[in-house]
Amino acid sequence: MVSTNSREQTKPFHHQVSNFATVLKTMRLPFLSLTLFCVLLGLSTAIYSNVLISWIDFSVCLGGALAAHIAVNTLNEYQDFQSGLDFKTSKTPFSGGSGGLIDNPKAAPVVLKIVQLSITITVLCGGYFIYQLGPAIVPFGVVGLLIIITYTRYINTSPLLCLFAPGVGFGALMVIGTDFVLSGTFSMSAVASGIVCFFLVNNLLLFNQIPDAKADKSVGRKHLVIAYGIKHTLVVYTVFLICSAAVIVLAGFYNVLPKFSYFSLIPMLAGVESVRTLSKSFKQEQIIPMPIMQRALGLNVIAANFTPLFLAVCILIAA
Repeated sequence: MVSTNSREQTKPFHHQVSNFATVLKTMRLPFLSLTLFCVLLGLSTAIYSNVLISWIDFSVCLGGALAAHIAVNTLNEYQDFQSGLDFKTSKTPFSGGSGGLIDNPKAAPVVLKIVQLSITITVLCGGYFIYQLGPAIVPFGVVGLLIIITYTRYINTSPLLCLFAPGVGFGALMVIGTDFVLSGTFSMSAVASGIVCFFLVNNLLLFNQIPDAKADKSVGRKHLVIAYGIKHTLVVYTVFLICSAAVIVLAGFYNVLPKFSYFSLIPMLAGVESVRTLSKSFKQEQIIPMPIMQRALGLNVIAANFTPLFLAVCILIAA
């Protein structure tokens, strides 16, 4: 027979386990693969430039990038819970939030502490590179912190800022920034690779906003889907996809990237199928059924994640 005292002693333990599970949910760990692939791409362009790699610097860079991504995810989850948006969205594996704080509201202060810890780690990593490289790295850090802090409440109220911020964060700051902290210079191969990720990551967040548009509008957001509708969103996605492919083709043609990089065009076919699927459904029904929406979002994730991964591998093989 279990005593009342022993039951009371197990309550804090179960509470801590529950909070830990909620924190992991709000971190959106599966989404962190994009950070890993973007940093790997920056590493590959640095190696392609025949730079002697400091693996300590690379480790700090990767840690800072992961901390920044976790900060964005957890702050977005916390603020969406506080605003009530989290209760209005239809959850999918790719959009609508994790629902972690809905299941365990008492974990909100813990999630906020994770936000603060992640930002602190990001700043410390940035401070390390300022010490190593001087003030040239400061703009990367300032822009990164501004995106982290303002993304949910402020950037999401501007269609253009909301459209471009994800691509800046991953394409410019992570890909080009990684190459810069490892090589000390800006290489054209890193710039080209960063531009590819810029367009693809913009597309990733753009399509993820479609299922949440109605709920987002109710809390004052105004991203591209809300401002201009699904039809124009599909056009922008298509243009961005063409631009990212064109950069790879042109960079290979002018030897900025190895011609072997053309193999990284293969995952973009998932993006082509994603926009084709949504366009066909939208023309027929105007309201896109959730199973079709989820399929398109899944294909979009494949294009955004595997293109930088394939590109990094191609560059490393050529190097």
